[in-house]
Amino acid sequence: MFAHILIPTDGSPLSNTAVQSAMALARDAGAKVTVFTAVEPFRLLTWSSSQIEATRADYERQAHATAGEFLSAAEQVARQFGVPCDAVQVESDDPWRAIVETADARDCDLIAMASHGRRGVAALVLGSVTQKVLTHSTVPVLVYR
Repeated sequence: MFAHILIPTDGSPLSNTAVQSAMALARDAGAKVTVFTAVEPFRLLTWSSSQIEATRADYERQAHATAGEFLSAAEQVARQFGVPCDAVQVESDDPWRAIVETADARDCDLIAMASHGRRGVAALVLGSVTQKVLTHSTVPVLVYR
């Protein structure tokens, strides 16, 4: 079956549900997991209120701390399921690219991730990380909705 599963998380409720399901799959398959999250780099020109209101140092400290909390929560789920787990946090303008590159670099044979199911204009405006991972990944992708 699968030996090493990459589980991206953004800390959202849907993503947390996907983490639970993917950990159960990993346990049943006897696989190890790598949990992953990407932090958006600080930009001077942005629509993000968290960046507008903060200095670069404040934003980076808070963003990395929040990402660390997402990963810690996922690692705790891995412990509950008895699944060997590593955690990876990267800074990236393109989370989908970082997911695909991490899966390749860590020899993962499955990416298991959530999809928020945005369609139509919302998908065009916001983009879909999951759709881009599906398009560019060379390993299978399991999508939880």
